[in-house]
Amino acid sequence: MAPKLYMTDVSPSVRSVLLTAKTLNVKLEKVYIDMMGGDHLSPAFLKMNPQHTVPTLVDGDVVIWDSHAIMIYLVHKYSPNDNSLYPVDPYKRAEIDQILFFNSGVLFPPFRKAV
Repeated sequence: MAPKLYMTDVSPSVRSVLLTAKTLNVKLEKVYIDMMGGDHLSPAFLKMNPQHTVPTLVDGDVVIWDSHAIMIYLVHKYSPNDNSLYPVDPYKRAEIDQILFFNSGVLFPPFRKAV
């Protein structure tokens, strides 16, 4: 069974997960969430993701709701022997982590506030 990605088309975070999955040839079942309609605030969604955010990935019993964590998870699970997206070398990995953390901690917060 394909992992489910709870998503909306307008989210840059969702697009980054979709691009990672496409690069890894991972087929995802897309579940569209109507953020304006409040789907992300439903009891079922809040039970799955108390942060009520997209993207949210459900892969069997695994639930992950941060785009950066989802991308790293996909690489580790679906491409464990290919280190081209997330290198083993500590310096190269730190460079990637630096960009991911900047994205998460500095770049995205102003966009979240605007929406």
